Amino acid sequence: MDRSHVEHNERILNQFTLQAVPFARAISHSAEESLRLLLETAQVRASDEVLDLACGPGIVSCAFAAAARHVTGMDLVPAMIDQARVLQAEKGLSNLDWRLGDVTELPFPDGRFDLVVTRYSFHHLMDPGAVLREMARVCRPGGRVVVNDVTPEPEKGAAYDEMEVLRDPSHARALPLPELLALGSALGLTELGRAFYRLDTSVDALLGASFPSPGNADKLRALVQADVGVDRLSIQAYELNGELHFGFPCSVVAWRKPL
Repeated sequence: MDRSHVEHNERILNQFTLQAVPFARAISHSAEESLRLLLETAQVRASDEVLDLACGPGIVSCAFAAAARHVTGMDLVPAMIDQARVLQAEKGLSNLDWRLGDVTELPFPDGRFDLVVTRYSFHHLMDPGAVLREMARVCRPGGRVVVNDVTPEPEKGAAYDEMEVLRDPSHARALPLPELLALGSALGLTELGRAFYRLDTSVDALLGASFPSPGNADKLRALVQADVGVDRLSIQAYELNGELHFGFPCSVVAWRKPL
């Protein structure tokens, strides 16, 4: 593992150790409509063995566990796994287990899972193509690989990244949908379906659950304010009752691994 990867993982650990509790409690992350779209696009089945990568506080893992035979959630951040165990206990689910680990090197044999999924992680990855390759490796032939992440419009991606890194130093790059689809095609995966939604939030709520460097919160607020009615950032910013809002543009893409 090279030094840049180690340093980037340290940024993720620092940010998401701080964000673990507010991330788990954020209403938008548990929005029923976005989870429904993810489960439907993934075509989850009662017999499925599922791997949820970068599982965070277990929201996706628990949603899949309610429909599948068993789910393994894996994350780099111990504090996130702690929150996932709390959520599992609250929901009374027994068909889950949790692993600490780096998604770039999965400790599972080839073809171990029927369904491999990740949500809101690809924009943190330095090499998302390599991670998708690992996801496909541990998926059984005929199984499904699913990525759910922020996908700004191609011509607005650089501006979006400029905004997001102000809030979260562990942000790497958000892939526009055509680039995400190309990664799957390059691995020989067959697209099964896709869905799109906007994850709406207020700037105040977002910053209240984030830990930007000093001064960056004001810079982010100014960028979003300037984008109202412009949409240079691909977030469709607007004002409501004196509060600044916007929507993260999110896509779900499901592929089938060839037999």
